[in-house]
Amino acid sequence: MLMRAALALAALPALPALLAVPALPAYAAPGDEVTAPLTELISDLPVQPEGSRDGYSRDRFRHWVDEDRDGCNTRAEVLLQEAVRPPEVTGRCTITAGTGQWYSWYDEETWDDPADLDIDHVVPLAEAWDSGAAAWTAAERRGYANDLGDERSLAAVTDNVNQAKGDKDVAEWTPPAASAVCRHTTDSVVVKTRWGLSTDEAELAAINRIMAGCPDETITVTIAR
Repeated sequence: MLMRAALALAALPALPALLAVPALPAYAAPGDEVTAPLTELISDLPVQPEGSRDGYSRDRFRHWVDEDRDGCNTRAEVLLQEAVRPPEVTGRCTITAGTGQWYSWYDEETWDDPADLDIDHVVPLAEAWDSGAAAWTAAERRGYANDLGDERSLAAVTDNVNQAKGDKDVAEWTPPAASAVCRHTTDSVVVKTRWGLSTDEAELAAINRIMAGCPDETITVTIAR
């Protein structure tokens, strides 16, 4: 009787792959440090259709805060970190135009006025919302929007290039400089891995297409969420 039952179970068809529910990788716990080939990180990204953008607003991601209360908000911190020539800083944290220099790697342009630069969320706020952040707490969204814990999360880039990118994901936008495409795509994978964000089929296909022409480097990521 037991043998017949076992044979009957073995004869049942496997559940279709479409019924499988994407799950976060087993290592996805805050504080975990993951070192793996980029292709492995890509294959571990949860694949799900984008969620509804209902309720989204940039205000839901409180950004440019002064987390360490040193007078410099997140925008200023990124400008200071990425300056090719360190700028003069006056008062609490005023960065004077013409005293520093920044290289926008998205378009290979150099600027000496911080007003010409935007701080880009490599994975845009709206894309993060679509990819899981809609269900986050306000504190988690604030942490994401001001993520100084990984230099690949935020980038000082030419303002009109950032505005052209808007809330587009990798399937919809890549940097105008050919030299930046692999790096931008890699950083997008890092951010999604770090924050446990999903990707949809179109974005995953674009990531795989782009990365087929890029080195499969070994990446280290510290999980934030």
